[in-house]
Amino acid sequence: MTQKISLSVIAVLLSFVGFAQQVDYELYTMDNGLDVILHQDNSAPVVTVGVMYHVGAKDEVEGRTGFAHFFEHLLFEGTENIERGEWFDIVSANGGQNNANTTFDRTYYYETFPSNNLELGLWMESERMFHPVINKIGVDTQNEVVKEEKRTRVDNAPYGKIIYSTGINPYLFEKHPYKGSVIGTMADLDAAELDEFLDFFDKFYGPNNATLVIAGDIDLEETKVLANKYFSEIPKGPEVERVKIEEDPIEETIVATEYDDNIQIPAKIFVYRTPGMGERDTYVLDMISSILTDGKSSRMYKRLVDDEKIALQVLALNRTQEDYGTYVMGGLAMGDTDLSEIAASVDDEIEKLKAELISEREYEKLQNKFENRYVSSNSSIQGIASSLATYHVLFDDVDLINKEIEIYRSITREEIKEVANKYLNASSRLDLDYLPTPNDQ
Repeated sequence: MTQKISLSVIAVLLSFVGFAQQVDYELYTMDNGLDVILHQDNSAPVVTVGVMYHVGAKDEVEGRTGFAHFFEHLLFEGTENIERGEWFDIVSANGGQNNANTTFDRTYYYETFPSNNLELGLWMESERMFHPVINKIGVDTQNEVVKEEKRTRVDNAPYGKIIYSTGINPYLFEKHPYKGSVIGTMADLDAAELDEFLDFFDKFYGPNNATLVIAGDIDLEETKVLANKYFSEIPKGPEVERVKIEEDPIEETIVATEYDDNIQIPAKIFVYRTPGMGERDTYVLDMISSILTDGKSSRMYKRLVDDEKIALQVLALNRTQEDYGTYVMGGLAMGDTDLSEIAASVDDEIEKLKAELISEREYEKLQNKFENRYVSSNSSIQGIASSLATYHVLFDDVDLINKEIEIYRSITREEIKEVANKYLNASSRLDLDYLPTPNDQ
């Protein structure tokens, strides 16, 4: 009888496994265009099988937003060989866990199993790619699920327009699909016909637009045989055309006000449009965001919250995406503090960063923080699998999993000052007052 090992036990085992800085992997491509990444780590009996499709909200057409995120839900409905509603039961009955997530740029599905269920994970993901059942009952069911998610996580969430960018991106992007939101609009989903969902799947869910990642307690040669068994016969899909859409520079301050029914504390928000993934300036901006707004030791927290006591909390959301990123910073007003006071203090801290090199001590602390972040992101098999797929699909460089920390290590204090002057300018940002909805509205 085959023994099943629960993931709770495996998690305990993994907590005692040290992380080797070098992540070894093998990358190859099947004849149908499916890229496959293998990572062997036999330190614990666990394996993650994931598939990342290079399709996200930016690939949708006007009037049909939300399709990419909708498919994240729809493709758990069932397949020709997995009955509707049985997907999660199969995973849990075999000691596993699974999930999926969608961004503007990609959609990722994965299962983590005890390693003796590797073949099960491969079969399930091949079923999702080759034999999904996309019908009216599934579309109608998931339509209601997505509506509830939108109500809970976006519409009724405090500061939801900031967290999910629906109150930010329309100001920063005029041409690019980033001006929308990942979850889309319910009106677009309601208006879509079944044939449109089928067409979306056919266009984007072919093996040549996907990367299969298998990480954990595997034998490389045996795993290649199994991957070939379940995926090699899936027909190649149409080539996905990528259209690069460039935004015009922001040359004067965008001043705006947004209201939120779910808050009582106003916030001052500054948002900057930043470069896309892989550009060196993006890495420098990661460090800048850490200096200014990352945690209680950051400059803005110490000044606005601890010293001046004009803010209850500082906000920081550094979103890096394939084509462009956004850096959101700001503060929640303390008591009757005028938002202009928060703006003045934030601007003063920005100007200090632009005028003076950070200290050697602050620089050393910053490097340690990024070293720890790097180790943490690759300290589990799930994390490694996700990183390998992401670096391949969005950066076209799997080896960044090993090289990226060297990029951060190479960033100088002078470079931090230079990039702050390049991007953190009042004339090229959104200046947003985020307010409770007045009682008369």
